[in-house]
Amino acid sequence: MNVSTRSIAIAAVAVTAVALVSIYAVSKRQGSDKFAACRASTVAGGPGTIGGPFTLTDENGKRVTDKDVLNQPSIVYFGYTFCPDICPADTARNAEATDALEEMGYMLQPVFISVDPGRDKPEVLKEWTDYIHPRMLGLTGSAEEIAAVAKEYKTYFRVPDDTSDPYYIVDHMTQTYLMLPNEGFVEFYDREMDPEAMAASIACFLEADAKSN
Repeated sequence: MNVSTRSIAIAAVAVTAVALVSIYAVSKRQGSDKFAACRASTVAGGPGTIGGPFTLTDENGKRVTDKDVLNQPSIVYFGYTFCPDICPADTARNAEATDALEEMGYMLQPVFISVDPGRDKPEVLKEWTDYIHPRMLGLTGSAEEIAAVAKEYKTYFRVPDDTSDPYYIVDHMTQTYLMLPNEGFVEFYDREMDPEAMAASIACFLEADAKSN
């Protein structure tokens, strides 16, 4: 083997070694994430950066914490009951996904956190959420409490400065968060996803979680 041929061979071996190390590193990262096969979204900083402790008031007027509410597989949506179109459509989709999962043998808790605490009093929330789904739980609180939980979930909303118009519009984000006990946030769903695809994705997470326990 001449010098140039040998150099080429050494270089090829080096490239192969680097490729194998890269493949091993990727495989190791995926292997450490039991939900890797289910994830379709990427969160800057990782899933652990979304969600956190909160204390709010539920639709029955009871003060509750995240530990009280998210003690079972749950989907969390931020919206408001006076929303003219987006919130009803999104929560109806979430309700359909919840029912589809129940038919598959999985129980899911749909949660609705109001970003309009000025109008969404507990009794208003209860009437609205019960209409959407019998298991949907509405949460509200003070303006400061809602701002705090929105920050934990890295979601955005803005109540207009002038709320004299009883039909004022609240600007807000529309993603739905999948939360699992002992795991916290694991995935989010955009409003474009249909209920069947959403249910299938959630089932993937629930199966992966069950297999690891």
